[in-house]
This record gives sequence, structure tokens and C-alpha cells, in this order.
Amino acid sequence: MNPEQPLRTLPSQLVNSVQVGMAIPELRVRITPEMLVRYAGASNDFNPIHWSASAATRMKLPGVIAHGMLTLGMALRVVTDWIKDSGRILSISTRFAKPVVLTCDEGTEVTFSAEITALHEGVATIALKAQADGQNVLTQAKVQVRVD
Repeated sequence: MNPEQPLRTLPSQLVNSVQVGMAIPELRVRITPEMLVRYAGASNDFNPIHWSASAATRMKLPGVIAHGMLTLGMALRVVTDWIKDSGRILSISTRFAKPVVLTCDEGTEVTFSAEITALHEGVATIALKAQADGQNVLTQAKVQVRVD
């Protein structure tokens, strides 16, 4: 967060509706090979397990896998789409449970969801979930967001 850039004012209906147990609207994203190529260029992570099925197989992976940080960034979209101001994110943490495996050119759909688990002094703690092919791909994922 840039301390010189003011936070956007949240709509009062959003501020007044924030409560523990509140679900944030889910997001479904199809992660495609093209997205992996674009992310590799942006991150400078050209590890062949992210684009070559034979390299992934040699590493005992079930197929080409999405970059973990791409998956986490997509998960954060649930929060930023809801809060409309990425500057309100104070922290994020997660563990990567399973990779998102792309088994075809059409990619793999990942469902991201979130729920407010705590609210203290204007900061909401939000649990994130990401599932691909019925499997959790993130565990212990949480975000802290300023909501006042």
C-alpha cells in the first residue's frame, strides 16, 4: 500500500454489510496455456513444467502445471473484485496444496471463493479457497483487508 495514495472510499452499503461468516461472490477462471505463457513472460519464470508436458512428466507431474503465484493472484481477484481497491489489502498468506494441472489446450477451470472469518478494528480476515477438478489447490489461504 502506498501511504501517499489515499484509499478509495468504500460504499456505505459495503461497509455496513461486512460481517463474520459473509461469503464473497465466487469467481470461476479457466486457466489456459496462453495464460501460462503470458504469466511466464511477466514473471520471467520460464520453467518448462509450466509449458512442456514432457518436462512435467519427467518431473513426475501429471501434466503442465500453472504457476503457483498465478493461481494465488487469481484467488486474490475474488477480494479485489469485491473491495474494488487493491490498496486495501494488508497481507496475504497461503500454502500450495496441489498444482493446477492443465491436461488439454482448453485449460482447467478453477473456482475461487472467499469468506470473512474475523473482523477487528476495521480489518477483515478473509479465508480464500481455490478448487480445480474437485481438489483444493490452496490451503490456509487468508487475506487481511481494511474495510473501514
